[in-house]
Amino acid sequence: MSVMQIPGHEHQRPGEVMLEEIENILGNCKRCELGQTRSHIVFGCGNPHARVMFVGEGPGRNEDLKGEPFVGAAGHKLDALLSVAGLTREEVYIANVVKCRPPGNRNPKPEEIEACSPFLREQIRSVWPDVIVCLGNFASQWVLKTDKGVMSLRGQLYQQGHFVVAPTFHPAATLYHEDWQPLLEEDLARVGAWLAEHPVEASGEAAR
Repeated sequence: MSVMQIPGHEHQRPGEVMLEEIENILGNCKRCELGQTRSHIVFGCGNPHARVMFVGEGPGRNEDLKGEPFVGAAGHKLDALLSVAGLTREEVYIANVVKCRPPGNRNPKPEEIEACSPFLREQIRSVWPDVIVCLGNFASQWVLKTDKGVMSLRGQLYQQGHFVVAPTFHPAATLYHEDWQPLLEEDLARVGAWLAEHPVEASGEAAR
């Protein structure tokens, strides 16, 4: 994972750079055309030392208006599903592949993903989670560096360097494909089982 140069840091280690420093570099971003049409940048939110980080595709209408990820119907769905993995919203960190809403909720373009990628990489390095849950195709393909779709990727955990990666459906997809909901729950239960099998010792938690 390549490293963005952060002012005041030289050869920064994982977990060294604070999320606020990354957000300050992002600023009032105009690095791609999404900067011309958004209402708010949706940087990310949650526990800066989370064991589990969720990565979605991009903000929707409600997220764009509020400036926070997963606050619409998909967000309420995610909140309800977190308990399947034994998690709460306060325990996780949530970000997206792109930080500005694509007009009409279209798919993000390759150049938009490329422009945003350095910031997501640094968010991951800052949080340095044990598990990354990829919600949908774009997040799964970005994290796992593959062209495969989430339908073929889901159902198992992947070791990607330091991280355990769990690709699964985006909660919004289950609003339209109700038969995918049990599969999403199955994937989150697998994450919960992994966390239970790999507890963090008190000394390790203090170091996070």
